This record gives sequence, C-alpha cells and structure tokens, in this order.
Amino acid sequence: MKKIMMTLVAIAMATTMNAQWYVGGTVGYQYQNNKNTDVTTNTFKILPEVGYNLNEDWAVGVKIGYAYTKEGDAKLNEFVVNPYVRYTFVKLDKVNFFVDGGVEYDYLKAGDASANGFGINVKPGVAVNLNEKVSFVAHIGNLGWSTAKWKNAESVNNVNVGLDLAAVDFGLYFNF
Repeated sequence: MKKIMMTLVAIAMATTMNAQWYVGGTVGYQYQNNKNTDVTTNTFKILPEVGYNLNEDWAVGVKIGYAYTKEGDAKLNEFVVNPYVRYTFVKLDKVNFFVDGGVEYDYLKAGDASANGFGINVKPGVAVNLNEKVSFVAHIGNLGWSTAKWKNAESVNNVNVGLDLAAVDFGLYFNF
C-alpha cells in the first residue's frame, strides 16, 4: 500500500511541476442601429477565464461571465459558466493553434421571464505568445449545439457551424 501511495504522490508532484496556470478572458461590446425598425441594440459582455496546463498539449479551464443586452426597451441579463478542455495541435515559435471543447450553462433573465440554457461547443483558436507571461488569444468560429427553455414556452434550439469572422472573440492571458 505504501508503494502505491508513494507512486501516486510522485505522479501528482510531476504533474504539478510541469503545470502552468493562466488567467485572462474577454471583454466585448456590440452596437447595432437598425434604421428599418429604428431599434438600437447594445450588448456588453465580460468573460473572465482561468485554466491549468496539464502538459504541453492539454489544458483544462473554465469561463464564468456576464452579458447585458438592451434592444429598444427590452433588457436581457445572461450569466454563463463554460468549463472546457483545450488541445494544442500545432506549436510554432510564438504561435500556437488549438481547439477548445466544452459544455456551457446559461441563465437568462428578461424582465419577469427567465430561461436555462445548455450547450456543447468546439471552438478553434490561435494564441500569440507576446512574451513568456502574456499571450494574445483569439477563437475563430464555432461548431456547437445549444438549447434554451423559457418558462411557459417551447425550447429554442440552435446549431452553429462555421469558421467565419462572425464568431470571433479576442482575449489576453497572463501565464504564471
């Protein structure tokens, strides 16, 4: 039994020694003014993130964030929790290409109505290591499925497939 425990401790120590934490996230703002309907939409989101590099190729992390949308007189608040696994498949000098696969939970509230949403997504991305401690990160596109169920209403399902610039987010990571 002692040998098994010592082996487990040695494996845990080796994993920790090679591991690296990162923190960061994204902040975004979107403005739309529809001249046909005379409706203005403003969206603000903040999505902090923390992750742990298991080795040179694999990492795990979680995004926890908030988004606020005002469209005309309607207001929508959204709370998001998105744990993910990251696989880095190409490493160049200062540029890494990766893919994040995760699940997502959303809680939405608009006036007196609320909804719970769930989703599964895969997002390709690129990280540019500005130096040893700071990385610029972008996710480009999304392959995913999500559903949201409002009280007293039918579910709303969504499928996203695309590597286009319509689903790009930028972030900054600090490695330690």
